[in-house]
Amino acid sequence: MSDEAFGKHEALNDFRAARQRAALEELLARVTGRSSALLSYDEVAQKLHLQARAERGIQSIPLDAIVGSVGRYTDFTRTFLPRNPNDQERWVNVKASLTDPANPGWPPIDVYKVGEVYFVLDGNHRVSIARQEGWKIIEAHVIEVQTSVPLTADMQPDDLIIQAEYADFLAETDLQELRPGLDLSVTAPGQYARLREHIQVHRYFMGLDFQRDVDFPEAVAHWYDSVYLTIVEPLREGGFLRWFPGRTVTDLYLWVSEHRAALEKELGWEIRPESAAATLSPEKAVDSAPGTWRQARLLDRYTDHLFEDILVPVSGGADGWQALDQALILARRESAKVHGLHVVDSAEKAAQPEALATQARFAQICQAAGVTGTLAIEVGDPARKIVERSLVVDLVALKVIYPPSGGMGGLASPMRAIISRVPRPILALPGASSEMQAALLAYDGSPKSKEALFIATYLAEQWHTRLTVFTASEAPGPLQDYVRNYLELHELQAEFVVGKSAERDLPPVAQERGCDLLLMGGYGGSAWKELVSESLVNVMLRQAALPLLICR
Repeated sequence: MSDEAFGKHEALNDFRAARQRAALEELLARVTGRSSALLSYDEVAQKLHLQARAERGIQSIPLDAIVGSVGRYTDFTRTFLPRNPNDQERWVNVKASLTDPANPGWPPIDVYKVGEVYFVLDGNHRVSIARQEGWKIIEAHVIEVQTSVPLTADMQPDDLIIQAEYADFLAETDLQELRPGLDLSVTAPGQYARLREHIQVHRYFMGLDFQRDVDFPEAVAHWYDSVYLTIVEPLREGGFLRWFPGRTVTDLYLWVSEHRAALEKELGWEIRPESAAATLSPEKAVDSAPGTWRQARLLDRYTDHLFEDILVPVSGGADGWQALDQALILARRESAKVHGLHVVDSAEKAAQPEALATQARFAQICQAAGVTGTLAIEVGDPARKIVERSLVVDLVALKVIYPPSGGMGGLASPMRAIISRVPRPILALPGASSEMQAALLAYDGSPKSKEALFIATYLAEQWHTRLTVFTASEAPGPLQDYVRNYLELHELQAEFVVGKSAERDLPPVAQERGCDLLLMGGYGGSAWKELVSESLVNVMLRQAALPLLICR
């Protein structure tokens, strides 16, 4: 057998093997739901309104970035495996030419470049064989076609629909000219129609506010600056996209906007975008690690109020209103809104005079205090509802009527369940409310006590609250040095007290120094550990007479 005949025989075997792999690739595509087809350049050009072209000369281009073809997109799979049995002769001849000593090498293929991807104008078989040979790059004569939307190598046919909608949206709104560099990418078809609706609604209300006709370009720019960015920027800063892998910030904008509107209608509360975002993935928010809340509020601690929204569960009983009294004291200092929550066990009770009277009384008390406040009536389990609604606020104020007991009974306490699950600081009232003018910080170096230090520093700096720091340790020096250095960074000082037992010493220290607020970390060990050694939180909930600010 001549060398030429042997080369063609080997190429024929390679073609048959490639055809088998193509069949397997198409089978896997049906199983996974991901397309194995090449993209049609003509379809892409039509959908994206591609027109302007520019010569880019001969370049080395990555084979993985070739995603389509001008005329042969049905003859190959997405990885350029041959699908058409009639291609055998052409494929074999091109493959055999690789080993032909008389062949000076392949000429460059011809491609269109659109965004980050390429479409083969001439040279489909060369691309197919090069990929089967394991090549990473290939020489190509490149003609770049201008596009206003991004195309990437992992694009699927559904992505093309999305990009076509994006191109139409940008052409209609002219946003790329109005706000250069923006990225409004989404991951599902139909989203740009919703964005158009948002703009039209915004344009309507602009006309009412300005008492004049508002042209479309003005409405588009104003919507982007005053609506879109005011929602998107807190979501970016809060890192919420990490909870929704594979999604874009514009996806999140649409979800949050509509979810936020539904929540506000349901509860009658005004809800911040980042708070609404937390409720989209409540399990991740509730299970967040200590320090998550502090990191999210770190910038606000220096530029704004730390507690803008306060949740107050109200039972309707006489003792239950004390938590509202305490919340109003804090709200006046923080210019905060107070959100009441009254939970009943049936829809019938929610409509009865007792529940409605509680709602009316809540509104009257808030109005008399000069604080914005609204109470929502909900049906369900009180502890679960408190945890659920805590996601949209910065602080939960609770009256402690039944503090957790020791032993097994304490593990089943609803109060313990709330404190351990709520991902926000909790202001618990075992006794009467206070003005919170002198704070006692119980610090043990744990992550949750560092959260308490963060809030204590804020109170001392912004409220001028007098601060005492208590540590109970055989070697208190390093703990106190850490706190002292932290406070010095904020140009603050505190009184330091060392005790032997926090459970025994905290109440008398608070009384001796005239403290009217105790800050501490929440439950630190496992539930079973509390059976052996009772939690300091439970002890303070039973013994302390002053409000406790318990930090997650």
